[in-house]
Amino acid sequence: MKPGVVMNGARALVLAVVAALSAVVLTAGPAQAHTSLKESSPAKGATVPSPSQIVLTFTERVIVPQVVVTDDSGARHQSGAPKAVDEKVTQPIEGTLEPGTYTVAWRVVSVDGHPVTGTYKFTVEGAPGTPAPSATPGQTAPAAPSPAVTSTPAASGSGGSNWLWVGLVALVVVLLIAGAGLVRRRGAGR
Repeated sequence: MKPGVVMNGARALVLAVVAALSAVVLTAGPAQAHTSLKESSPAKGATVPSPSQIVLTFTERVIVPQVVVTDDSGARHQSGAPKAVDEKVTQPIEGTLEPGTYTVAWRVVSVDGHPVTGTYKFTVEGAPGTPAPSATPGQTAPAAPSPAVTSTPAASGSGGSNWLWVGLVALVVVLLIAGAGLVRRRGAGR
């Protein structure tokens, strides 16, 4: 066989590997989910005594957290800035919450750089027969942000996309070794 024919086989192999990798990378991207809210305390829809803080746990590490806690009148009840440590965001509550319904609106940035937002409600229980408080003058605050997009559940826990890349690199190495062996065998047999 002529040297040009062996080289064409090697080029075809490289082209096939590039095409296969392109197909995997282009189709795998949309399937990867951004972080999502895994757990919250107080939980969504829960009726609880007045909490001292809101704790949000996500499916992967998050940065730049924003958390706003409002009552039905729109008054804010968070104290200071939220703190993010790995997958957990903690937002202190200002004082003791009166009985009633509260909304937690949150926004974080996932490790891939995409902002993820959501809201949920919980209820603070009161003594039996205690009515929920009504708004009093001077108690209202600017309207809380109302995120329209909620996160989608992640297909797997954190680190799932890392395994995808490890698998892709392993596949490329195997294909290159097999291709090199095939080219050598064909070249040695001629």
